Amino acid sequence: MSKDDFTVHIVDDEEPVRKSLAFMLTMNGFAVRIHESATAFLQFAPAARDAVLITDLRMPDMTGVELIRNLAALQNRIPSLVITGHGDVPMAVDAMKAGAIDFIEKPFEDTVIIDAIVRAAGQLHDRRITTDSIEDVRERLATLSDRERQVLSAVVAGLPNKAIAYDLDISPRTVEVHRSNVMGKMNAKSLPELVRMALAAGFGPI
Repeated sequence: MSKDDFTVHIVDDEEPVRKSLAFMLTMNGFAVRIHESATAFLQFAPAARDAVLITDLRMPDMTGVELIRNLAALQNRIPSLVITGHGDVPMAVDAMKAGAIDFIEKPFEDTVIIDAIVRAAGQLHDRRITTDSIEDVRERLATLSDRERQVLSAVVAGLPNKAIAYDLDISPRTVEVHRSNVMGKMNAKSLPELVRMALAAGFGPI
């Protein structure tokens, strides 16, 4: 999809942040519209066409995750990216479960957000995951050991490494090793992608 075929909507309560991001994206050829609050965008959303949403996570009127959930309740599933300066695993999982395409921590390189926008725009025509791709994910899931499946289940549940280590009676370092192995076997490039793949294949917390 060409950059001319969609508009990037930026929702952030901090004016310098949204203006800076808007300027960078405009300079890179994107059509951009900024919104000062989640509430303002929610009111505008019914008129949004061919839109990609970038929303801050922490905002005073409602969080970015709540905004995505409210959009879904209105049957308006705009491909969305969540950005935050205070990211952690539970927040990322909540964002992915709400339907976010990606969860990006500040500060980020321009290329990171641009690549994420391109991925999100790719879902404007078809947001469905094909049966073949789901089967691919399930085949990868089948290669995981029992311990790796336990770790993946805990990650999908939003548990941090220390909590996973405590529950499984192993060290946090061992959890990191298992999580790295899971990422490799699942061919996931990021935690949000791993969570998205697992949820799409029907793999949830045990």
